[in-house]
Formats: sequence, C-alpha cells, structure tokens
Amino acid sequence: MDLLPIDNSQIAKKHGFRSLKLVNVDLDQEFQHQPFGVDYGRLDNGLTYYVRSNPKPRLRAALALAVKVGSVLEEEGERGVAHIVEHLAFSATKKYTNHDIVKFLESIGAEFGACQNAVTSADDTVYELFVPIDRPELLSQAISVLAEFSSEIRVSKDDLEKERGAVMEEYRGNRNASGRMQDAHWALMMEGSKYAERLPIGLEKVIRTVSSETVKQFYKKWYHLHNMAVIAVGDFPDTESVVELIRTHFEGKNSGPDPPIIPSFPVPSHEDPRFSCFVESEAAGSAVMISYKMPADELNTVKDYRDMLVESMFLHALNQRFFKLSRRKDPPYFSCSAASDALVSPLKAYIMSSTCKEKGTLQALESMLIEVARVRLHGFSEREVSVVRALLMSEIESAYLERDQMQSTSLRDEYIQHFIHNEPVIGIEYEAQLQKSILPYISASEVSKYAEKLQTSCSCVLKTIEPQASATVDDLKKVVLKINNLEKEGSIAPWDDEYIPEEIVNIKPDPGYIVEQIEYSNIGATELTLSNGMRVCYKCTDFFDDQVLFTGFSYGGLSELPESEYFSCSMGSTIAGEIGVFGHKPSVLMEMLAGKRVEVGTKLGAYMRTFSGDCSPSDLETALQLVYQLFTTNVIPGEEEVKIVMQMAEEAVRAQERDPYTAFANRVKEINYGNSYFFRPIRLSDLRKVDPVKACEYFNRCFKDPSTFTVVITGNIDPTIALPLILQYLGGIPKSPEAIFHYNRDDLKGLPFKFPKTVIRDVVRSPMVEAQCSVQLCFPVVLKNGTMVEEIHCVGFLSKLIETKIVQVLRFKHGQIYSACVSVFLGGNKPSRTGDVRGDLWNRLILLWMKWYIFKKKGLQIRMFQLCLKSSREPMKMDCRLNFENYYWLERILRSYQSRIYSGDVGTSFKIQDEGRSRVRETLTPSTAQSALRRILPYPCKKQYTVVILMPQASRFKLLRSLFKQNAPSRDAKILAAIAGGTVLAACLWRYSRKS
Repeated sequence: MDLLPIDNSQIAKKHGFRSLKLVNVDLDQEFQHQPFGVDYGRLDNGLTYYVRSNPKPRLRAALALAVKVGSVLEEEGERGVAHIVEHLAFSATKKYTNHDIVKFLESIGAEFGACQNAVTSADDTVYELFVPIDRPELLSQAISVLAEFSSEIRVSKDDLEKERGAVMEEYRGNRNASGRMQDAHWALMMEGSKYAERLPIGLEKVIRTVSSETVKQFYKKWYHLHNMAVIAVGDFPDTESVVELIRTHFEGKNSGPDPPIIPSFPVPSHEDPRFSCFVESEAAGSAVMISYKMPADELNTVKDYRDMLVESMFLHALNQRFFKLSRRKDPPYFSCSAASDALVSPLKAYIMSSTCKEKGTLQALESMLIEVARVRLHGFSEREVSVVRALLMSEIESAYLERDQMQSTSLRDEYIQHFIHNEPVIGIEYEAQLQKSILPYISASEVSKYAEKLQTSCSCVLKTIEPQASATVDDLKKVVLKINNLEKEGSIAPWDDEYIPEEIVNIKPDPGYIVEQIEYSNIGATELTLSNGMRVCYKCTDFFDDQVLFTGFSYGGLSELPESEYFSCSMGSTIAGEIGVFGHKPSVLMEMLAGKRVEVGTKLGAYMRTFSGDCSPSDLETALQLVYQLFTTNVIPGEEEVKIVMQMAEEAVRAQERDPYTAFANRVKEINYGNSYFFRPIRLSDLRKVDPVKACEYFNRCFKDPSTFTVVITGNIDPTIALPLILQYLGGIPKSPEAIFHYNRDDLKGLPFKFPKTVIRDVVRSPMVEAQCSVQLCFPVVLKNGTMVEEIHCVGFLSKLIETKIVQVLRFKHGQIYSACVSVFLGGNKPSRTGDVRGDLWNRLILLWMKWYIFKKKGLQIRMFQLCLKSSREPMKMDCRLNFENYYWLERILRSYQSRIYSGDVGTSFKIQDEGRSRVRETLTPSTAQSALRRILPYPCKKQYTVVILMPQASRFKLLRSLFKQNAPSRDAKILAAIAGGTVLAACLWRYSRKS
C-alpha cells in the first residue's frame, strides 16, 4: 500500500474531499500498532500513556484512566465489587477524603453525576474527567486524581458503609421493565459462559453485605499499573509537559511485582438456536430480537478494514429494506433495524430488533427472517448498494472536512479503545483516503454474501417480548422451520422496489428579493426581510467546516385550538409525517437523500409551529428545497398511512398504561395542572375521536404563509453562495393570498392550567413486578414581568444550587440516594410581553431539606450557599467559553427573537439578555439567593406545594410494617433527608388522616 505523507499545511487543509488522493490498496498491509498523532509510551512501572494536543474545545482537556478490569473477573462472593470500587474512587483516596474529589470537580465547573465520570463494564472500568486548563494547576490536580484512582482508593469499613446506599439506589433503579429485559437477554446470550452471571451491577446480597476486606483484596489484586492507561487530550501548548505531569503523579505509584494475567472467558457457540418468550407486564410494547453471535473481529490489516466496510454496507442496505417494509400496507412491524455490536471481548453479534403490534410478534419474526433469506437467495440490487455507497461516502467526507474540529472527547475515546481492545488509530486523513479508494470496488454481490453469516444455525438467539403471553417457544420454532423450508425451496420472491424520482423539486421557483437588510454587529448576524414577508437571520461561523443549522418558527400553535379540535390537530405532525410532508413518501425521500447530509423536521407546539434542519454547506440547496416543499405540499391522508399511525399511537397509549412511572408522572401533571386537556395524556378514547382529514388540514395551514415565519441560520455559510439559494427557495415560497394564522404574540391564549393554591398530597399505587418508590415535590414559581430577564437566569442558577446541595447531603453525607434532579418548568406560559411567568419547580426528596436549610437556620444558609456558589460560578464561566458553537448561536438568536423583551431589534434583545445574566451572576450571594428563593417560591414553603408518591400496590398494614422494620436513620438524617422511609410514611399518614 502506498502510504502517502500527511500534509498539514494550510493549503492542504483547504483541499476538499473530492481532490483527496487515492491509495494503492494492499489487502495484506498491516496497520501499525503505534496510534496515529499521539505521544504514546509506557512508564517503568507499567502504566501506558497517550497524550495529544487538540484545540477543540479551547482551554479544556479530556482525561481518562482506562483499566482492563471488569465484573467478569469477580468471584461468586464478589459479584458487584468492581462497580463498588468505581464508586469508592470518588469517595476517598489516600490524598483526597470526604468526597474532596467531587468538590474539586464541581469547584472547577467539571461535571459530576451518574455515569458521567466512570463506567464499569464486564471487561473494563473507565474513569473520565473533562476539565478546564486555563490555570496550570488544574491539569496537574486532575491528573493527580487519576493517579489516586490507580492505586490509592481507600476501602475502609466506614467508606464502604456510606457508599452502599448509593450503589443500592443504582441497583434498584435498574430493576424496572427495561432493566429486567436486558438482564434476561444478557443471560440468554451468554449462557454457558462466566459472563452470563457477571452483570456489572452485581447482586443485592453482595452490595449489602460484602466486607471492606473483600473489596480491598479485589482492588489490590486487579488494579495493576500494567493493566492501566492514562489518556490526556486537550488544548495543550505541547505534549511533553503533560507527559511530565503524568510521570510526576504516576511514577511514584507501584503495584505488585508481577501483573496478574487477565484470563479470557470464551462464550461457547451452538448450532441449535435458542428461543425465549419473555413476558413483561410493564413492557413498553411487543418486540422481537434476533441475535447472531460470532467471534469478535480483529482489525489488523487493510483486508479487515475492507471487511468492516462490507459489513457496514450490508447492514445499511438491510435497514433500508426494513424501513420500507414498515411503511407498506399492513406492515409486519412498526420499526425494525439491524446492527453489529461488540458484546464482550471475545464476542460480537448481529442483532435485529423490531417493535410490533400486540400479538404481532410471530408476524414480525417471520418478516425479519424472510428478508434475510431473500438477500441470500436474490441479493441486493446494484441500485440499493449504490445508495448505501453514497451514504458511507458522504459520512467519511463529512468527517474528513471536519477533521480540524474533532472534539477532544472523541479522540480520547479512540485511544481508550486502542488500549482496551487494541483497535488501531490510523487518523482520519488516511482513513478517508482508504475508504475513498475501497468503496467504489465493493460490489452488490459481495455485500449480499454477508447474509450467509445470519443463519439460525450460527449461534442464533431468538426472543420475543410481550406484555401478555401470546407466542410460545414452539410457535417460534415453527416460524424458523417454515422460513428455512421456503428458502430451501427457493419460494421467496425477489425484492420489489419502488420508483425513486431524480429531483426533489421538479420545477424550481422564481426567486424572491430582499426588501430590507439589517446588520447586527454585536452578534455578527444579518437579518433579511424577503419579498414574501419571511424574515431570515443568518450568522456565518467557522466552528465546523461541514455544518449548517437552521430553524424557522411562527407564533400560533395548538394553544389556539378549542378542546374539541385539539386531539385531532395534535396528531397532525405524526399523520402528515407518515404520508410525507416534503412532497415525497418517507421511504422514497430516504433514498433521494442518500449521500447527502440533510435532516429536516417539523413540530407543532403550544404557541409556535417550527421546522428545523441540519445540513452541510454543499447540501444547503437540498435542505432549502425541502423547506420549499414543506410550504407548497398539501398532505392528504390515505387510509393505510392513517391506519399505521393510529396503530402505533394505540400501542404507545397501552404501553403508558402499563408503566407505573408513566402513571406516576401523569398523576403529577393532573394535580399540578388541574387535569388540563393540554397536559393530560392522550387516552384510547381520544384516539378514536381523531379526524385525520382535520389533522392534515390543520398541518397544511400551519405551513402555508411564509410571511409569519422567522428563520435563523448558523454555520459555515458563504453568503455569495447561500443568498441566491435563500432567495430562490425561501423567497420563492408563494405568499398566501389571504392571511393564515397571523397571530400577535401578545394576544395568544394561555394554556388552561393553574397550580393548586394549597398543599396537596397524593399516593399513586401501581401494580409492579418489583417494588419501586418515587417521590416528587413541586412548588409554584412566579417570575415578575418587570425583572423577567434576571429572574429567568436566577431560577436556573438556584435550581443547580439546590441540586448540588441535595447530592452533597443525601448522597455524600448519608449515602441514601444515587442522584438528584431539580427542574423548572415554564413551558406553559404564552409568549406575551405582558404579565408574569408562572410555572413550577420540581424534584425528588427536597421538602425537608428546603425547610431546614433555606428557611430556618441562618448560619447553615450562609455556609450552604458559600459552598454551592463556589461550585456554581465556575460552571457559569465554563459554559460561556465552551458553547460558542453553531447550536449555541442558533439557540441564543432564536431566544432573542422569542424573548419577551424583543421589540424589533434582535441585537438589542441579545444584549439585554446577556447583561441580565451577568448581573445575576455578579450579584448572587447567600443573602440574594435566599431572597430570590423566597420571592420566586411561595414563602414559607409549607403553605403551597404538591407531593406525589409512587408506591407498589400492597396492603396498608404490610407497607407500614415493612417501613417500621427498616433501620431507623439518625436524627440528622431525618431532618436533612426526605428519603423514601420517612417521607413516604408521612405522606401516607397525611392522606389517610384526611379521609378519617
């Protein structure tokens, strides 16, 4: 193979993908083990390191400690210990105690939370940090934290006892319908191997009772520096200094003299397929999964890489067929897809999964098996493969053009895979050359041959999931036998494809013209008013070479409809989407857009109707053509499309009725919003009243008048190229002869809801397979119109402060929760420039904490806010530096147009919002934060709130008896933590006392 030298000059960077030179392909050429573009080596103590300079994002570093130790290494009495070690790492080490590591991360604005900083799998454990490096000492301290994880995690009895509660909360959180189904499928797939009984979460008995000595022995045995790598990718001025920091913090660490040999645990193959009919009463719906297991691939040579491309093409082509089948008359399933997945170190699988109607699993299974057999018999057509080839070529072109904008976290993840799985890192420039050289020569017949690997005699596992049993294992076996016989007889017909038009727009419109143009220098944006009345604001950026984002909005949405029309019209987007809102059926449009990076969608909201898109600069014309089609296409409902939509909607409603957490969330909405028709879930009785003609008529009217829309565009736009396209396809949208949906935002109706004026307490009792408990408390929020800008920023900051403190108290001090969430909902307010904003703040387990810490003890208030402010101000600064990218600018400009303070000048609106945020940030102190909480939330808080508790269906006396049997928490814990025991019992007694 001709390995071309990489030219990093500015001239070379400007060369497009199409001028990229090809390489002479030698299939036997081996990839170098040395990863591309990184300072890579090993310290004397065995630690491997990877260090790379990367400017995206600026002044940030993505760090990781990868450890080749996972749950499969556990003995029977250690099941769950690998995960416990991961938890203990953030609790205390030799150098950092009392969750000082978490406090450090929060103080510098780095994220900490569930699955954000570490993940334990069957084969490995990875610790990840994403930190600012604007001060030199921060990088050094972050690397020292990873060094502590490597060999200095403290595993004392007290540390373990404090962390058991958080681990148990994570364990319980996984015992829902989805978790049970995943666990059962894992055991079925791994049957006969140690992996089958080594899920990372472990066993409840081990989590509750394992000794600190057992945990310590596991940690000392397996956490050897030879089995670890530290990865650092960030905006470093040089890599040598970072390598020296790694040496400084890691060279003094020593493991045992001989690194333990990591054993391999093979997963046995089987010729006879395995069958399972899993019945899960809380399942979201009926589904079918077919898995074909095989040894994991090795990627060592160019031939291996070529095989990987062939596999990718096969899966893409198969998925195209699955999608088309799901949109045909009487489809066998609602959705179906195939993918390749590396399950564990020695094993990968091709997994096909589908969702289908109730009692439709056998039909779905038959269709999936027939389609694979059809490929074996007749293959894919040249056109099918050419569509896939264009798609893959477009993806690699986009990656190549954005190679200089690659994020540090993505590069870090590549080096983690290199260390853990020995995957080569060859660099995007060479990979683009290689893929461009290989793809044109992969034939349809070669892609089709991949179907030979998907035989039911090749370690196949077939599984159905149903809320109520209908299929049996014998039924599944009969389906497999039937399809095998049809294939042997050659009785499966070839694929019948549909006609694909050449052009999205058959007759290009006459372009419009610019009526007015305004430059906003403070945001670097240009606003155009077009001849048809549409307003377009664009901002040219260079964050990504191959990205353009846009969103168009218009005031007036579902909030303006009477209740009698609401349910029909709310289905407009869904029904129209199935028919095709861009002038072509979705299955046809999918192929028309192959090879193009274009995504466009629509949404009908409460007060606005919107369309949005994401495309490359070269595909901007295609994206704008789709918008033109949106405004000029009349969607007419057909019987089959409507039938499919309503079947899917009915299945979704039934799934919600089975899910206890959905019932819980629905009851919260019912109480907080007065059972408003706009917020309550759609019922089966509502669906039966839906008029599809009225739904499509409403959708058509929403996107008929361009003069009501404002469009914001951000990205790599060349105005000399983009403006003519904007004028032709946006300016060329015909202006409606009469006003359609011309709403003044100040006159829009408010949604029909009011937060209760008193205290309301309720318990939702739901049938559950495994007992779960959840508590949600909500407080009304009122933001005064005169200080709206500051208040909106303030309530967001305060939510983060409260959430941070809850985690500090309830997790780190008392070990009672895994994570906490505080959210503010203001979405029910009309966008009028007058009147106050009303909403609610909700979270779990907050009531007693707020009463005690915020409104009672002044000394505790000051200390609490000093801690929280120290950790919250840094994230504010970090956000300001990090988010100057296309999505950020799109969102900020949209908000400026939609802001209550907007009065015709988006630059001024933007400026006022920025100044309001700065004032809040600069003036936020313990006393001002307390005043804000009292002002925004009802004070004292005990007079107006709602508390809703989810409980399993059980007798009252059994519930009380089980609660009293639990260990009584300390006095401080009772005061500080509104956790399940005390809060649930109190809430139950409140409710029962009201009835007596």
